[in-house]
Amino acid sequence: MTLGRVGGKLYSVEESRKVLIVTDDEAHSQSLAHDIASVITPPMFENYSVSMIKADQFYGTDILPAHAFFLGCGVPSPMTFTYIEVLMERINFAGWPCGVFSSSPKALKYLSGIVRASEASMGKPLLAKNGEVDEARLCEWVKTILEDKGKR
Repeated sequence: MTLGRVGGKLYSVEESRKVLIVTDDEAHSQSLAHDIASVITPPMFENYSVSMIKADQFYGTDILPAHAFFLGCGVPSPMTFTYIEVLMERINFAGWPCGVFSSSPKALKYLSGIVRASEASMGKPLLAKNGEVDEARLCEWVKTILEDKGKR
C-alpha cells in the first residue's frame, strides 16, 4: 500500500501487483499463457494485472515492474529465449516469485535451470500434458506462485 495526496488530503492507494508472462511462439505455450492470465482475476486474485509478451519481443526492463513472472516454452533452448537466458544468468531475482510451465518435460527442465541461476523463488514447474491442464489445478498452481513467501 502507498499513500497518495488528493486536494491536500492523504489517502491510501492499493497498488496493482503486476504479473509478467513470457512465452515462445509455440501454440501450447501461448494457450497456457492465456489460461494462466485468465485465472489471475478477481475474486481469487484482487489487485493483480497481467502482461503477456513473446520472448522475441521481451526487453529486460519489461520485468522490472513485475511482482511475479512466469516463463513458458514448448522446446528446450528456443532461439527466442537466448536473451532471457543471459538475463537470468546475470541478474539476481532472489525473492521474486516465478513459475515455469510447458507441455514438454525437457522444456521444463531447461526453464527450471535458467530460473535457478537467477535465484528467483521458483514454484513447482507446471507440466501440461498435450498443452492442457485442469482449471482447478491451474488455479492452485498460480496461487502457490503468487502467494510465495519470498515475495518482493
